[in-house]
Amino acid sequence: MRHTAKLVASTGLILAFFPLPSVEVHAVRYATLREFPVRSLVAGADRDRTLDIAMMVWAIRPPEGGVVLVDAGFYRQKFLDQWKPADYTRPDLAVARALGIPADAVTDLIITHVHWDHADGADLFPRARVWIQREEYEHHIGAGGTVLARAVDPDVAAMLAELRAEGRVSFVEGDDRQILPGIRAYTGGKHTFASQYVGVASEAGTIVLASDNAYLYENLERGLAIAQTLDPASNLTAQARMLRLAGAGRVVPGHDPAVFERFPASGAGSVRIH
Repeated sequence: MRHTAKLVASTGLILAFFPLPSVEVHAVRYATLREFPVRSLVAGADRDRTLDIAMMVWAIRPPEGGVVLVDAGFYRQKFLDQWKPADYTRPDLAVARALGIPADAVTDLIITHVHWDHADGADLFPRARVWIQREEYEHHIGAGGTVLARAVDPDVAAMLAELRAEGRVSFVEGDDRQILPGIRAYTGGKHTFASQYVGVASEAGTIVLASDNAYLYENLERGLAIAQTLDPASNLTAQARMLRLAGAGRVVPGHDPAVFERFPASGAGSVRIH
């Protein structure tokens, strides 16, 4: 932990050390998709393999204050009916339960890409400024929330367009851009047209929240592209860059249940990334 020195006057000068606040990064699990086919996550995987994958969002508490959420999960009934998630808690309630952060305390929300399970819950956080790559938004969503590319659900497109009309959407302009102090967005991986991942500066080094640019530790550890990408070579390049930025132990994949085994618990259904 970082420390700062302060001089205290009493009978003499005493050099005292006080800890400075450090960033907190948490993964919060809000649901599980049972027996998900691994071939839809890892290119070339055995067709018979399945995995109970974790649906999660990531909460960042910067030392300067505020709360930054990376991705927002999903809550609309049609997605619940279609995917039938197990152990489901609405994402805003899951964050509140795990970390004591109410929805209206979230100041910033970084959407890594427009897919329903990452963007649908954006309107659950009423005071958050929404950050998304300009190219990702403009490729998928037109005037009035029209759908320009099928990766985005119509209801998600309409909701994001409404947030934009309210002045709550800020565009990230490309690769390696600072969003907030100590928090940077990177493009690459081509999970969608301009999907992004997030780097967080911590005392131990950079933490990378990969979201769907790396679904599982298996992608990272075996050098295997994600199965759902517009460009496998771009995805492998992005994964290699993540590992250079953060090292293997601090790249957090988007849906691996092992995240909740590799890091210490920080609340109900959450772990602290370090």
